[in-house]
Amino acid sequence: MKKTAILLALVVCFFACSAYAASDAFKNNIYNPGELQPIDSVLKVKVGQIAPDFTLKSISGKTVSLQDFRDRKNVVVSFVPAAWTPVCSDQWPGYNIIADIFTSNDSVLLGITVDNIPTLFSWTNQMGKLWFEVLSDFWPHGTVAASFGVLRSDGTAERALFVIDKKGLIRYIDIHNINQRPRLEDLVRELEKLNK
Repeated sequence: MKKTAILLALVVCFFACSAYAASDAFKNNIYNPGELQPIDSVLKVKVGQIAPDFTLKSISGKTVSLQDFRDRKNVVVSFVPAAWTPVCSDQWPGYNIIADIFTSNDSVLLGITVDNIPTLFSWTNQMGKLWFEVLSDFWPHGTVAASFGVLRSDGTAERALFVIDKKGLIRYIDIHNINQRPRLEDLVRELEKLNK
């Protein structure tokens, strides 16, 4: 617990001191869509419900199903709107900082966007190595995002986090303002609840 508190303090300091640091590494390639409507979808799932199963291709070449983790791992599903955009390009590298917190809470992270595999491959290579699987919900377009109720009217996904336990039950939902990065501290707190 003490290690977690120290790590979170470092994470907060890192992001406070270097907002959009990840996107600075490739700033000339980042598309700024401007301020967007914070939420533009109707959620189809709720806490306590079994999460919709899905099977998607990963940029690693694997096919990944939510069902693969049943009775083995807790799963955090992170939907982000689009590759090559400012907030998304900072959010996922931030999860590298707390990778050991996922491990210590017997959890994995699955990152999902509606972009195609070549786009995701190029984008994540520019970010640096991510420790988690990055999945494409490109075709049929946005099917998984739609099953959770986080597909926006413009065809992108909401910025959304779902914490799913080993039984497949949704334990936490954060449909975040698309213009802002979710706080790592909030996710860490939810992961630690899974062990109680």
